Amino acid sequence: MVDAAADLKNRFDAEHGGFGGVPKFLHPTELEFCLRHYWASKDQEILNITTYSLEKMAKGGIYDQIGGGFCRYSTDQQWSIPHFEKMLYDNAPLLRLYADAWLITSDPLFKRVVEESAEWVTREMQSSLGGYYSTIDADSENEEGRFYVWERDQVERTLAPEEYAVVAPYYGLLRQPNFERQYWNLEIVQPLMKTAEDAGICQEEAQQRLTIARSKLFVERESRVHPGRDEKILTSWNGLMIKGMAHAGRVFGRNDWVCSATEAADFIRSTLWRDGALLATCKDGKAHLNAYLDDYAFLLDGLLELMQAEFRQVDLDFAVALAEVLLEQFEDEQSGGFFFTGHQHEKLIHRPKSGHDNSIPSGNGVAAYSLQRLGHLIGETRYLKTAERTISLFYPVMLGHSSSCCSLLTALEEALAPPQVVILRGSAENLTGWQEALLPISAHTMVLAVPSGVSDLPVSLNKTGRDRWSCQRFGMSGR
Repeated sequence: MVDAAADLKNRFDAEHGGFGGVPKFLHPTELEFCLRHYWASKDQEILNITTYSLEKMAKGGIYDQIGGGFCRYSTDQQWSIPHFEKMLYDNAPLLRLYADAWLITSDPLFKRVVEESAEWVTREMQSSLGGYYSTIDADSENEEGRFYVWERDQVERTLAPEEYAVVAPYYGLLRQPNFERQYWNLEIVQPLMKTAEDAGICQEEAQQRLTIARSKLFVERESRVHPGRDEKILTSWNGLMIKGMAHAGRVFGRNDWVCSATEAADFIRSTLWRDGALLATCKDGKAHLNAYLDDYAFLLDGLLELMQAEFRQVDLDFAVALAEVLLEQFEDEQSGGFFFTGHQHEKLIHRPKSGHDNSIPSGNGVAAYSLQRLGHLIGETRYLKTAERTISLFYPVMLGHSSSCCSLLTALEEALAPPQVVILRGSAENLTGWQEALLPISAHTMVLAVPSGVSDLPVSLNKTGRDRWSCQRFGMSGR
């Protein structure tokens, strides 16, 4: 973990935030690792790397300043001009990241990003049946970014003069065009306090004008031809977003976001879970293709987060069923780890088994992490042993390429220091207060609020005579 943190410190762009050069990707898995490392070590430098990167991304043109949500990557070092495609798999972990960064810093920018992005998800990325769509295209009317960029006089015509006086300097409209030498892609180029001072108003008044102006620009933009939307519902990416929406909802007390995650989980279970196995994709009501490692691992991880936001017996049962299929169909019992394809998949010349993170986290890393958490939760040692074998297999890879294996490192971290599991039992009213009180403990704690009427629970969740207790390494201590 220390080597990975040191490597990420060396790769950090101290001027613009983030990691790497052009094209510049968001790297949410690495940033999440940094935040977890801070929780464990209180390393202020690694926290600064994370929060500075999140701030620069949120203020840049890679973030949709009008409609919420992040684009796929930046074509420049400064996060100014993105490839305008929006991916579900990027925005899912960023919801968690910004929510956790807000827990630590109370920065209102981070809260705003979560609120706007969650609204974008429910408005544009969730089907009426519950599942989340995959992507929003970059192009409309055969031009990339046409939906998102502005002519300056169009903004001026849309807004009242006093609103434009705030928006223009704040979003960079007083500078030269930053997109194809004739359009502006909005980005925050100066603090709102400076904008307010220049306009001769207080910051609160400037914020009010900005809020009204953003609403007007959103309405104006909605009249344009929208980019296309890929309406495939992918099980793996839905697992990522279930976790993102559930976590954000838990942090900010937004039951509507938790409900969104619940609807997606119910859709996957009812439509893509057949005869004890997952299917990978659904489009226009047709679900097909045998699911892969990522589908099982990401969905299991999402359900574990959803249960912390709102405990439901059906989600626990589903999580256990997914874990059993992971062991039965994907585990390499001889060498350890998980194959990307199941044992019943068509025979391949090479059956991949990777531990590296890419644009999405490693399926092996997420599988080991979620199996450990479920194992500690219900007291199932088979899951813990399987996770340990996976970590052992990839340990040499982690030593050689530590910052490329952040999801596996997270699993290793929890293998060495298992999470504390806090179980709450009681009436719904009492449980809500306890959940809020325990929220900011750390990323290394699981808190489940199980209503007293729920039955048929594992012994670890069903202690009688206590209304709350904690578990660690299966040792119980009453509270």
